[in-house]
Amino acid sequence: MDIGTRDDVTPQPVPGGVQPKRPEKLLLRALAGERTERPPVWLMRQAGRYLPEYHRVREAAGGMVGLCTTPEHAVEVTLQPIRRFPLDAAIVFADLPQVAAALGQTLDYLPGEGPVLAPPVRSSADIAEFLSVSRLHEELAPIYETVRQLARALPDETALVGYAGAPWTIATYMVEGRGGGATEHAVVKQWALSDPDGFQPLIDLLTTAIIQFLGRQIEAGAEAVQLFDTWAGVLPGPLFERWCVRPVAAIVAALKAQYPDVPVIAFPRGAGLGYDGFAEVTGAACIGLDATVPVEWAARKLQGELGRCVQGNLDPQLLVAGGPALHAETERILRALSGGPFVFNLGHGIVKTTPPEHVAALVEQVRGWTSPEPSGRSA
Repeated sequence: MDIGTRDDVTPQPVPGGVQPKRPEKLLLRALAGERTERPPVWLMRQAGRYLPEYHRVREAAGGMVGLCTTPEHAVEVTLQPIRRFPLDAAIVFADLPQVAAALGQTLDYLPGEGPVLAPPVRSSADIAEFLSVSRLHEELAPIYETVRQLARALPDETALVGYAGAPWTIATYMVEGRGGGATEHAVVKQWALSDPDGFQPLIDLLTTAIIQFLGRQIEAGAEAVQLFDTWAGVLPGPLFERWCVRPVAAIVAALKAQYPDVPVIAFPRGAGLGYDGFAEVTGAACIGLDATVPVEWAARKLQGELGRCVQGNLDPQLLVAGGPALHAETERILRALSGGPFVFNLGHGIVKTTPPEHVAALVEQVRGWTSPEPSGRSA
């Protein structure tokens, strides 16, 4: 069953008259395709550098690696925004390159550079030489323990979201050797363009690893998962379909087969006109929208024609600005997308200069919203 369609929100008769249990948490209801009384709200990077209490924990952990790999610290920073703001979901605190490190690369964080992975993967021989899923779960065990502890610690009404980077995005880190934002992706794109058959095994390896990684998070207590394809937008059409769409579709299909009640949110940042085909082919329950996606189009095409939940898509810089500009754009997004299944979020992660009081004002505005009747929907 495709949990992203409108038909799925109506319980179907089953043998013996027992009806499927309806999810009670607001986020899970929206992800199941329900038009909720107000949109659930959570924010990408809601745990992080904009909160002063986060910096204290990071310092105690000895840096980013220690923060992500010590469940005590990762649980604490995940809970910090939940204590401050009445958010409808918490997302486990981890970092995208941890999967690459679990496969065999060394991960470090350098001041001013972000994550650095060594040695970089530059050929088929490199893949065969030092990358393997054999120690994947041993290396990622701290994340699974973080999820288990969060499942016990979160308020009853707060959903727990697990996540991973999508294969293409993690590949950009592994090949470039550093965070994708610091490069023009020339090395990874040249490899994918000039030797696609040689590049394919890296995507295949990552697809397998991510299916297992997300599956273990679900078994530990994650109630939904999100795939971040942060660098989807750097690929031209045919390569976007091969390196972004197909791997995400494979991951979604595998998770649906094994965990049919756990929805997948897929976020192909920068996909532009590719959003349409991405939503249709991948089968993800919810499509994350970056800040460039016209909300009227998303309401008509993704919610209306495809019956999908959408998530997004406030520009993070508006959250920094605050005031009337933030309020007006939040209102516009709410009016456009609240007529269908919708999760309010940002078009990318919170930036470190965001005042926490602006987050509080945003969450208050969204939680105070009452969805109009379907006839009043803007599309």
